[in-house]
Amino acid sequence: MGLVDVVLQLAVMVSILLTVTTTVLVGPRRLWHAIRNYRWRLDEVAPYLSLLLIILGVRKLTMDYTGELSWALDWNITELIYSLEGTLVADIQSIRTPLLTDYFVFIYLYGYVFLLVFPVIAYFARDEMRSMKELLVAYGFNYGVGLVCYVAFIAYGPRNLIPDIVNSLLYITYPQSQLLTGEINHNTNVFPSLHASLATTTFLLAWRTRDEYLAWVPIAGIFSVSVSLSTMYLGIHWGTDVVAGIILAVGSIYVADHVVEHDMLADWGPFGGGWGVERVRERL
Repeated sequence: MGLVDVVLQLAVMVSILLTVTTTVLVGPRRLWHAIRNYRWRLDEVAPYLSLLLIILGVRKLTMDYTGELSWALDWNITELIYSLEGTLVADIQSIRTPLLTDYFVFIYLYGYVFLLVFPVIAYFARDEMRSMKELLVAYGFNYGVGLVCYVAFIAYGPRNLIPDIVNSLLYITYPQSQLLTGEINHNTNVFPSLHASLATTTFLLAWRTRDEYLAWVPIAGIFSVSVSLSTMYLGIHWGTDVVAGIILAVGSIYVADHVVEHDMLADWGPFGGGWGVERVRERL
């Protein structure tokens, strides 16, 4: 199985999850209404979306060089993390069963992507774009801070530092996943855990929109906790990485709220200068 097959399998599984959840929680009529009125929605979020895409683009384009810069700085915090928590990850893995391993592999690979994509659909279907803007800003902040930390710190995961007591359960169970993870990250980029930070971010935003998508709150909560646990259970991240990721998530919500509240990106970049609330209302 090659990279294309792995990506295709990922796309199929996530599409199934998205189709079912969108149908139940958003509804076909509401989604169709949003698609028909997509122009003003895109206009409203374009500056926020363009900033996120720029951050993701920089992260992708610099991935081959960030490792070299990290080693030039030579701030290796792996031993420090290990001294703080010791064998926590090994203790978590001690409860492993085949069923539990399959669950966390599914969550880490498919549930995580679903958790990040569904809010994009749900918030795009709303009659106002504040939540969508907050989502895009929060995602951008997570990825931006993550990029800085991955350059600043060298940190190997527990499966790399202590392989005698921590198994790489993801790659043992589904070895093809290395084709995908190798394309998007280095094994020295574990602090903080972006899986944990982004998963927690989606749950916090779900809580903020509970008046409209109440059923999404427990779903997001279960997936968010499962994603964070999966990173440790599979031997990829330390508990310290997860805690740092949760703190980053809280910070991202604060930043997103501040940026959107003051409409700080309204006139930013080539897509700035939206129609504004009054003109948006006229087009509903």
